[in-house]
Amino acid sequence: MSEIVVAAFYKFAKLPDFKQLQAPFLEFCLSVNINGTILLAEEGVNGTVAGSRNSINSLIAFLKAEPRLHDIEHKESFTNEPPFDRMKVKLKKEIVPLGVSTVDPNELVGTYVSPEEWNELISDPEVIIVDTRNDYEVDIGTFKGAIDPKTKRFRDFPAFVSDTLDPDKHKKVAMFCTGGIRCEKASSYMLQQGFKEVFHLKGGILKYLEKIPADKSLWDGECFVFDQRIAVGNGLIVGDHEQCYACRHPVSPQDRESSKFRLGVSCPYCFDNLPEKTRARAIERQKQNVLSKKRTEQTPPSDD
Repeated sequence: MSEIVVAAFYKFAKLPDFKQLQAPFLEFCLSVNINGTILLAEEGVNGTVAGSRNSINSLIAFLKAEPRLHDIEHKESFTNEPPFDRMKVKLKKEIVPLGVSTVDPNELVGTYVSPEEWNELISDPEVIIVDTRNDYEVDIGTFKGAIDPKTKRFRDFPAFVSDTLDPDKHKKVAMFCTGGIRCEKASSYMLQQGFKEVFHLKGGILKYLEKIPADKSLWDGECFVFDQRIAVGNGLIVGDHEQCYACRHPVSPQDRESSKFRLGVSCPYCFDNLPEKTRARAIERQKQNVLSKKRTEQTPPSDD
């Protein structure tokens, strides 16, 4: 087990004083050498951070000491390399932006389904399976038979529902996302729209990959994560994907063999649409990165 623990957590809770929480949250994380990002909004908290075992334990205890977050849950994975460079606590209108002000998972939410029960649910032919993540995330992995909404951002999800799904035809809908947070809002929104039976994977894909053995898994591919690991697979083992510096799309080993892939410049997903000015800047940036790396490698160690 690696020394660095990556913890992902969220909690929908009424935090009208969320702006006053920013400074103490940041100060605490810095005091225990934690890096990552925490989002605060009136509707709750959402974060992914990394640190030592003791540091993460301290943070979770700190969060639970806030009465409105006393039952906050978190998911853990492990890595050998620091996945974040610094610590940020940001103030937001929403901790996950759907853009529909009437949606409140504190008041209305779908039925939670544990990872152990998920396979049976999505194997039901009457169940429509929906991946609520964005297109670049779906590209590298999803559950077999799931619908890809082809959204560029979560705010596009209501339009997908309106254009594609019908509460009179789609009686049972099962949804999933990376850690569970998008599905909280998505399920709440769909219930508002008249869908009767809406289910979502508790703990998201990450909890499923942690709990379900590979030989029983219905997951196909890797799961994109929003840190320097890029993607994880069964057992939350770091995957084979890297990320294109130009468009941020994850790229597989096969993608990196393409003639359209150039480290730090382009990949098969952006090569044909990359403006020449952007390409030129990327080429120059990559050149400077290489030179900087060479200078670092050639610098003799200090005698201090």
